[in-house]
Amino acid sequence: MNISPLVVIYFFYGLAFFSMGVLVAMEGGRSTDARLRMALRPLAGFGLVHAGHEWLEMLKLMGHFDAVFSAVISVVGFVILAFSFLSLAAFGSYLVMGSESTWRVSLMIPLLLEAIWVFGLASFKGRYLQADLIAVSDVWTRYAIAIPAGLLAAAGLVVQQRAFRRAGHVTFGRDSLWASVAFGWYSIVGQIFTTPSLLPPSTFLNSDLFLAAFGFPIQLLRAATAILASVFVIRFLRAFQVESDHKIAELQQARLFESQQREELRAELFRRVVAAQEAERQRIARDLHDETGQSLTAIGMGLRGLADEINPRNKTQRDLLGQLQTLSSDSLRELQRIISDLRPAHLDDLGLSATLRWYANRLQEMSHLNIKVDISGEEHLLDEAVKIAIFRIIQEALNNIIKHSRASHVTVNLAYTENSARILVRDNGVGFDLDTIKNRSGRVSLGLSGMAERAALLGGTVEIHSRPNYGTEVEAIVPYEVAHKEEA
Repeated sequence: MNISPLVVIYFFYGLAFFSMGVLVAMEGGRSTDARLRMALRPLAGFGLVHAGHEWLEMLKLMGHFDAVFSAVISVVGFVILAFSFLSLAAFGSYLVMGSESTWRVSLMIPLLLEAIWVFGLASFKGRYLQADLIAVSDVWTRYAIAIPAGLLAAAGLVVQQRAFRRAGHVTFGRDSLWASVAFGWYSIVGQIFTTPSLLPPSTFLNSDLFLAAFGFPIQLLRAATAILASVFVIRFLRAFQVESDHKIAELQQARLFESQQREELRAELFRRVVAAQEAERQRIARDLHDETGQSLTAIGMGLRGLADEINPRNKTQRDLLGQLQTLSSDSLRELQRIISDLRPAHLDDLGLSATLRWYANRLQEMSHLNIKVDISGEEHLLDEAVKIAIFRIIQEALNNIIKHSRASHVTVNLAYTENSARILVRDNGVGFDLDTIKNRSGRVSLGLSGMAERAALLGGTVEIHSRPNYGTEVEAIVPYEVAHKEEA
């Protein structure tokens, strides 16, 4: 069976617009631009309905209908043609009007075209014979609706091209412009050369003239411009995916910014809590030293003076005074230990390295734990917050060892580098399983979270390595900027 070339042309002609209609219907609702989203609905209708018209023409050409039914199909065909181009006019007018306040006004344009079209059809009844009326009606539909609708679509796509350029989508703006050109050719050239009829100027300006002048049917030009218009419309639909990706990226960026703000607020809150804690420690230590410590010292001196005045033969009183002296001395030593734990005066007077050695020696005397302190590198002039953080991390690690590890030997390594202090506290104790000591919030207990918070406050890290019967290692890195003494 031989297939006419026009059948193939009509098939691809309809397929182009059908594909465009389906994709616009699927993707058009994703646009963030309400104007474009509204305009794409009638464009989808145009593509689907117009594809149906072209496929009807294809079936007629293939001879699937008898003469009577073919006439009915012709009437249905130009009605479908009119409806499709009215949808295209609605698409163009929506884009051209450009603002939500004028959308209702834009509906007047396709309604006006429809009124002109209906008025023309009504006037043709008494002017043309029934045999000529179908051809005249088809030509009038193209003159009255198709050409204005195509020009409106072309103008609307130019407006959309400018909108794409303003949004920074230059490529999609170019696609919109090429779609405008395709619709312009489709409406001006493709619809002027109509089927020959008695309606001027189709009496001479028709498809026969086009075929004689260019050597190929006007349907081929319509199909080519339809394919081009569909391709470029489908191409700029990709802008919706770009918009969606951009919106997702903006949401992710906003969430990241909120997360960073929360983290900064949390860090600032912790910084203030630590600063207030250290200030309160310092105040309490000073008050204990100046008031309670002096009072205990005075009590001890008074007891010694009173002991010198008691008769040596009064053994009971001398023993009682001796016990009171011992008690006051022990209380004074305990008070000094509390003061040094709260805020070692050595940290301000002698520096971090000397304070760590003194603190290790004092713990060693109290706990009979062998503590070795190894300090390498040059101790820089550190910021107060950095010194306190390093000391507190090591202090907390040693206190945990004394309380929980049952270790006999501890090594404290502190290495000063150019821009950070590296801490390693290792013991030979019983160790523990990290997973079993996590509380419900996911943080490690035993004060280890406090060390991590102090290090994180300065941009550092704390890592704990331990397992049963292996011992524990606490590794910390505290970055710093070297402070410089002001020259006199």
